[in-house]
Amino acid sequence: MKLAVVLFNLGGPDDQTTVRPFLQNLFSDPAIIDLPAIARGPLAWWIAKRREKAAQANYALMGGGSPLLPETREQARALEASLAAARPDLTVKVFIAMRYWKPFADQTAKEVAAFAPDEIVLLPLYPQFSTTTTASSLKDWDAAYAGPGVSRTVCCFPTAPGLTDAHAAAIRATWEAAGSPTKIRLLFSAHGLPEKVIAAGDPYQAQVRATAQAVAFRLPELTDWEVCYQSRVGPLKWIGPSTDEEIRRAGAEGLGVLVCPIAFVSEHVETLVELDHEYGDLARDVGCAPYLRAPALGTAPRFVAALTTATLNALTRPGGARPDGPWRCPQDYAKCACRADRA
Repeated sequence: MKLAVVLFNLGGPDDQTTVRPFLQNLFSDPAIIDLPAIARGPLAWWIAKRREKAAQANYALMGGGSPLLPETREQARALEASLAAARPDLTVKVFIAMRYWKPFADQTAKEVAAFAPDEIVLLPLYPQFSTTTTASSLKDWDAAYAGPGVSRTVCCFPTAPGLTDAHAAAIRATWEAAGSPTKIRLLFSAHGLPEKVIAAGDPYQAQVRATAQAVAFRLPELTDWEVCYQSRVGPLKWIGPSTDEEIRRAGAEGLGVLVCPIAFVSEHVETLVELDHEYGDLARDVGCAPYLRAPALGTAPRFVAALTTATLNALTRPGGARPDGPWRCPQDYAKCACRADRA
């Protein structure tokens, strides 16, 4: 049996010249800017033009472009090897589909169709489901793919044991390497969203909290923790507290912080620039010391094991979208992918 696994992520510009088209693709997505296409297109063009130089400066700090695709390729290779070892009876190939830059879903869809799989597992690299990430990527894929194979979707895995174990291990290693400081607060930092997205029934915030709680349970030595949100843009009110507010609060209380990128599984601009540079500078300015940052999960063995388990578990279920691990969205989250799948 031939199994295709498709990993989804946002993507990032390859170099300085592709920053602007990447931004335009991002802000052209109706899941990001909820306006009619006739208004969204010109607005996306204007935002991309306005933000281009600042974004280029950020990507210059990482060598000119985003490391997200190279990291995702490493994750794909690690997952392919893990699946081959776990299920030698399968012929497995792992593909990558990015939402806002290459490889786009339409090109990856052609590659998957040429592979002619019997089974397809759609596996977003967003542990927590949101209409702005997972749903947008899956909608893009559904419009692009017309090849063979029975498709099953892992809509989320916020409390999957391998994921939470990997985060806990990365946090503990970072803390111990710094000498196990006692006057420190653990901050679980996730990408923020406008409050109106959550009010409309998006389960993202609840799932981020569930991930943080599961990780904190594995870290009894770090009892002082908080969930916070970064990367706010635009005039809308966003969910909070913000990561910069929490760094300021810790500094005022004479505490350091250890920041874990709880919703990111790869290093990219939000971790390498926003967390490491911008918030690192802020911490020094407000006397928040030490300022520590746990790495994104990358190809950590426990995380790759979690992806492997999620893939193999999906093969045992009917088609459609289902979570992996013990998490189930409460009934009031109308935008839950599983609820939409059953409708």
